[in-house]
Amino acid sequence: MSRHFAGVLCAVLAWSTPVMADDASGLREMANALFAPIPQPAAVIEERKLNAEQIELGRMLFFEPRLSSSHIITCNTCHAIGTGGADNIPASIGHGWQRGPRNSPTVFNAVFNAAQFWDGRASDLAEQAKGPVQASVEMNSTVELVEATLRSIPAYVQAFGNAFQGDDEPVTFENMTRAIEAFETTLITPDARFDKFLRGEDALDERELAGLGLFINKGCIACHSGVNLGGQAYFPFGVIKRPGAEILPEEDKGRFTVTNTATDEYVFRASPLRNIALTAPYFHSGEVWSLEEAVAIMGTSQLGHELNPEEVRDITAFLHTLTGVQPTVAYPILPASTDSTPRPSH
Repeated sequence: MSRHFAGVLCAVLAWSTPVMADDASGLREMANALFAPIPQPAAVIEERKLNAEQIELGRMLFFEPRLSSSHIITCNTCHAIGTGGADNIPASIGHGWQRGPRNSPTVFNAVFNAAQFWDGRASDLAEQAKGPVQASVEMNSTVELVEATLRSIPAYVQAFGNAFQGDDEPVTFENMTRAIEAFETTLITPDARFDKFLRGEDALDERELAGLGLFINKGCIACHSGVNLGGQAYFPFGVIKRPGAEILPEEDKGRFTVTNTATDEYVFRASPLRNIALTAPYFHSGEVWSLEEAVAIMGTSQLGHELNPEEVRDITAFLHTLTGVQPTVAYPILPASTDSTPRPSH
């Protein structure tokens, strides 16, 4: 049993009877034992001792198309700031119009996840940033090409020097990922109505409270708890009943590709539910567009319970309260290429 699941189980067992939606104070007490509000960006920056110069450099690099070999694709292409930190299509389109294998997870609040990607193959945001830049189906670049590109642009050389003072060679692929990590760490969405409820405000209506009660009592919290309501542990997709191949493609065996362990076949990181109303389509396959349909599928697949229409509507109403204040990010003016900047490939 994982420590995450054990902690959730202990919190649930502390209550001998199901929490009722008409008991707002009891529901809030239970919710605060299972979840936590998203902190303010300033608090996260201070806690993690983020370097302001690295954050600013990371903002530029997040929107920098020359990190891709085609000079077209950016981090924002698949994790768009304006659309919930995701791209709102089943699978992202990368280099040469290739279709990626999985739905793109949101970058918002990703800093609170235990690991990155659906299969958890990256331990943090810096490691995550290495993958798409080099993947042939995404940005199709190399360490050498990225470093040559950045070193060819004087403004970047200066920005890296300011952000990584003391390094003998500041402009490196590793430092690029660290800067992107610093910026992405600030992409958090506090002050959702659910956060206000956790802090004691009467921020949820009767249906949303009912949905929260169902979310807890039906067992959704076994996988979706903590500050991000998920993102902390791995679970089989189809604990009780495996979905059809259109939702769970047979060829994508999830975490098995990372661990090569038979018990990890079709195991995925539990999706964080923050801002879930903004990030359709759903699941790693991106084949479900309706949040209500996704809730119903989770009921039968993961809980072994066919939720009735009213239960689905109530839980969905609760999930809408997880939409926080979206980050406002100014699009950066990027420095111009020089004669020595590598040219784009096709």
